[in-house]
Amino acid sequence: MSEKIMERNQKVSMEKNEKTAAVEEVDEPEINYRGIKAMPYIIGNETFEKLGAIGTLSNLLVYLTSVFNLKHITATTLINVFNGTTNFATLIGAFLCDTYFGRYKTLGFASIASFLGLLLISLTAAVKKLHPPHCGSEESHCIGPTAGQLAVLLGGFALMIIGAGGIRPCNLAFGADQFNPNTESGKRGINSFFNWYFFTITFAQMVSVTLVVYIQSDVSWSIGLAIPAIFMLVSCFLFFVGTKIYVIVKPEGSPLTSIVQVIVVAVKKRQLKLPEQPWVSLFSYTPPKSINSKLSYTHQFRFLDKAAIITPEDEIKSDGTAANPWRLCSIQQVEEAKCVFRVIPIWAAAIIYHVAIIQQQQYVVFQALQSNRHLGKSSFQIPASTYTIFSMLSLTLWVPIYDRFVVPFLRRLTGKEGGITILQRIGIGFFLVIISSLIAAFIEDRRRTLALTRPTLGVHSPRGAVSSMNALWLVPQLSLAGLADAFAAIGQVEFYYKQFPENMRSFAGSLFFCGMAASSYVNSFLLSIVHHTTEGSRSGNWLPEDLNNGRLDYFYFLITALAVLNVCYFVACAKWYRYKGEGSTAVAVEMETKKSEKAVV
Repeated sequence: MSEKIMERNQKVSMEKNEKTAAVEEVDEPEINYRGIKAMPYIIGNETFEKLGAIGTLSNLLVYLTSVFNLKHITATTLINVFNGTTNFATLIGAFLCDTYFGRYKTLGFASIASFLGLLLISLTAAVKKLHPPHCGSEESHCIGPTAGQLAVLLGGFALMIIGAGGIRPCNLAFGADQFNPNTESGKRGINSFFNWYFFTITFAQMVSVTLVVYIQSDVSWSIGLAIPAIFMLVSCFLFFVGTKIYVIVKPEGSPLTSIVQVIVVAVKKRQLKLPEQPWVSLFSYTPPKSINSKLSYTHQFRFLDKAAIITPEDEIKSDGTAANPWRLCSIQQVEEAKCVFRVIPIWAAAIIYHVAIIQQQQYVVFQALQSNRHLGKSSFQIPASTYTIFSMLSLTLWVPIYDRFVVPFLRRLTGKEGGITILQRIGIGFFLVIISSLIAAFIEDRRRTLALTRPTLGVHSPRGAVSSMNALWLVPQLSLAGLADAFAAIGQVEFYYKQFPENMRSFAGSLFFCGMAASSYVNSFLLSIVHHTTEGSRSGNWLPEDLNNGRLDYFYFLITALAVLNVCYFVACAKWYRYKGEGSTAVAVEMETKKSEKAVV
């Protein structure tokens, strides 16, 4: 009896799908895509937004320790919490964007919030009452910030978090909205936009860690922080100027609701038994206007399949949809949920990777501050925060070489479109970060030894003696870190973008930042544990204010060990993982086998 009901419901669903699709195809209005014309405004907005945000964040660690007189461990923890909260905010931004406001309104509001945040932070440097007095020649003369001064600073951070939470998950998707994905010219335009997007990020970073950082460190903090605020104001102007030619996609509801429905219904029907041929018997319905690709049945997470079992109590409406989506889900919904759940173990492996990368952006600044930063025999000193440009340079130089020469060569060997799989690319980056962390440990040991055994160049404020080792010895570890990012970071973005359902690509972008957020919190927790555990040990505190009295090299060895364990975990996850669409061949073969068996009988 139940089988007849299922067959009847399936036929009704298919018939209504066809009728609804025919009507909507006629009624659907034509969209005027102006991708090329819109690109200058969107790319310009993105460039100046990155110049503003990165221009402040790239040197924020030095600002907190030299102007706000915070200790290294306090400033580093604050930055980690700020970065973590900023990246987690992208998940909320993606939800609000897709559910209520749409990308245009979200980006407009977030851009204004970022401008106000940068303006507030610049005022903490320009107005004397908003920051503590400058430290004297001795550490005892340092006065920390008052509660009011910290409140203003944290207020600026909060506005920047709101801005980043809306901008980061939406800007790529909004730019892609301007092109018609169903035409060849539209597809080429989308690819061109992605290329320019990553170029502008790298360009903004390089300008920020050179020109802007130099003005902040050697000219004036008030001027150096005002420049990013001006950049952000220009970004807002460019964004709103192009309003009339944008394709503004209306929100269609959060795709998270569909995933929650699958989980809830699967739990409700946990006592039911799955049919022998789930790809045939389970409820099948695909919305006619859905942008998601049709997914074939897969055997992983089979518990979720129970959400698509049709029972006598389940009703199907005249348009083919379930009368109550909290009692019956389609197999398409289930497979979309599986796509998300399959990605999570890979995402977790990226957390430790980002922890290792963070060290090349934070403590390397303190290492540079206590190293010889003079350019040759001149009196000019390279700003400590500028050394991170070498990781950007290695990434920028490697990407075109990889695309133009390495990929075609590997394609001829493997026959795969990308030369290697996305997970293999990510794995190479995970392996390179091990080498980078290991080199960092040996370099720090060398820097510290020279600071303690040979005459130093002088004293840097109260932080400690400056090693005679040239800070350019930090370049190898930074270059390897950039090379690792060229494989792992870009690979992650591509992986999430391709493996998530099409209507969840905003969430796919936010997932990358959520991984960075989790790594910031993990890094902050790790720093706190190491700091308090080693403070009373025989070897002394590994992470003191004066690195010459600590053992930062031991900390780098610890990061290396964690990275090795992480690679082992990643390899296991990669072997288990099944790419989206991989189940189609197996199911087709199995279905044909069943048909042939029935024919013989």
